[in-house]
Order: sequence, then C-alpha cells, then structure tokens
Amino acid sequence: MHFPEEIYRERVKRFQNKMKESGIQGAVVRALSSFTYFTGTRWLRPSLLIPEEGEPIALVVKNEKEGFLKRSWIKNVVEYSNAEGLMAYVTGWIKKNGYKTIGLEYTVERDSFMLFLAVFQRLNPKVEIKDTHSLIMELRRLKDEYEIESIKRAGEIAATGREVAREVVKEGRTELEVASLIMHELMMEGSEAPQVYVSAIPRIHAEPMRDVYIEEGQIVSVVIGADFNDYYVNTSRSYPIGKVSDRVENAILAMEEAFTLAIEETMPGKKFIHIEKEIEEIYKDYGLLEYYIKGFAHGVGLLIEEDPITTIVVQHRFQEIQKGMVLAMVHAPLILPEGVVKKECTVIVEENGVKIVT
Repeated sequence: MHFPEEIYRERVKRFQNKMKESGIQGAVVRALSSFTYFTGTRWLRPSLLIPEEGEPIALVVKNEKEGFLKRSWIKNVVEYSNAEGLMAYVTGWIKKNGYKTIGLEYTVERDSFMLFLAVFQRLNPKVEIKDTHSLIMELRRLKDEYEIESIKRAGEIAATGREVAREVVKEGRTELEVASLIMHELMMEGSEAPQVYVSAIPRIHAEPMRDVYIEEGQIVSVVIGADFNDYYVNTSRSYPIGKVSDRVENAILAMEEAFTLAIEETMPGKKFIHIEKEIEEIYKDYGLLEYYIKGFAHGVGLLIEEDPITTIVVQHRFQEIQKGMVLAMVHAPLILPEGVVKKECTVIVEENGVKIVT
C-alpha cells in the first residue's frame, strides 16, 4: 500500500455514492488497474466485491492471503482454490444480500476476461448488470497529490530509459535487443511493470520483434511506459538512422511544431477537439495529413493509456480539459513508409497550462 489508508477508504466511499446514484447494489471489480486503485496493490487475478454500503471484500488464491494483507488496507480477505470456488462465492454474496443489480466494469485489460461475464450471467440469470467503467474513471480521471508525486518519480525513471535508447538505437540491432536494454534500465531504477515499444518499420505501439533489424535510412520510434507506485508516465521519441529522406526531415519539423502547439495550447477549459484541429492544420501545411493518425492526447495513470482516450474513443475528443488530468501528448504519430515519427511527453494539467514530467 503506497498511500495512506484514508485515501483508499475515501475512494471506495466515493464509488459507493456513485453506485447508489446509479441504482447499483454491489460491484464486482475484475480490472487490474481499478482493483489497484481501490486496494492499494497490484495483484494477479484481481477480484474485489464492493457493496453499496460497508467494507469491500477481496478474493485471492489459497495461501495468498497473508501476502495480500501486508500490501493492502482491506482486512476482509477470502481465499479460493479454483475458478468454481471464486464464482460460487461471488454468486453466494449476491444471493445472501438479495442484490438485483450488480456493477461490472466493461473494459479490456489484463485478467479482466469476458469469459467471467459469460459465466456470471449463466449463474445469475435474474441479476441486472450495469457497466461501472465510466463511474470508476470519473474518480480516476483527476489525480491527487499522492498520484502526482508517483507520476513525477515515474518520469525520472523514464528519463533514464530514454538515455539508454539514445545509446542503443543503432543500425544492425533488432527491435527486441533495443527494448530489452531499455527494459533492464527501467526495472533497475524501480519500474515494476514497464512497457517498451520499438518500431523500426511503420507500426503503432508495436511489440518489439526479434527479426526486425534497424537499417540505414529508417526512423525508429521508441515508446516508454515507466511506472512507480503503480502509476505510469508515457514518453516517446523517434531516432533517424543515418541519412534519411526529405520526407522524414519534413515530418520531424512538423512533429516539433505540433508538439510545441500542444504544450502551449493545452489548458483547463479548452476542448481536445479544438487543439486536434490546430494540429491537423500544421500537418496539412506540411503536406503530411495523409500520414497522421488522429487523437493527439490520452490519459495516463494506473494504465499507460486510460480515459480520456482521444486516440480511440471519438466522443472523448469533445471533452473539456480539466486541472488535475495527466495526459500523454502528442500521442498520434506520423506513419511514413520509412517508419514512425513521434514525440510524446506526459504532462500534468495545472491551473494555467501544463507541466512536463518526462
């Protein structure tokens, strides 16, 4: 547990208030990041039951209880031995309390399996299920002082990874070699679950490949996600290899201009879509609009990419920027035949603008 217990208790209380407003009697939390948000610890195969009133219950695999208790403020911990035992307990909890409406977070995340939903519906055919994703993200969208300090430290770790990247992105190396060297540095600096993407050919957020070699004339994109206390920063840079084409040089200039505009224009009260349109105009003026992937910013926190996700969810582009948001920008790359041109930093939205933490 990285923060004071009252922080986590307050999170649960605020979520319970939102549950009541939405007519949800109990919530089953299976998404790893949300489980971490409420319990204070990242835990494999997360299962957390939150009633509309009272203490939450964590479910862990047999013999994990002692270790979990040392890392979380939650004292109601139940062990199970198999999937049947887990589902039996959840179903019994619903029936015992007479719940008719249950909340589940509809999201795509590690250990948050759609299979669980199918089994849950079969075992509880008369229970109404409501999606809690938006309710939880309303809580997570604006960061508190403890989260901000963790993100700042993650930014320092990410900086060491970028230093390594500058040294190891060389002709003849594979994407996998580059990623492994950066990952090693990040872990040695205290990042427990870093993410590194290396693209030596045109791909977005690409898992590094062992048989893709860096060659002369390419531009190599390196995306680094470093975490501290489970909170991430997201930063990206592109590295020209030897002599590159005029198109690549032109794209680098355009990306620098777009990055500067995003930093200067992103502030509370503005909408993402307005800045998005200004960036589009820059790429249009440079003759690069056909290479641009929309969505210049996304949220960062317990995930390397979380709400608001203007890159994926079109509706999020029309949201208003708020003080306390932590964003990665300029996220959207220029995908050229020579590779990906990208410059991205994590920023904290403050009262009069943004502060760069990577």
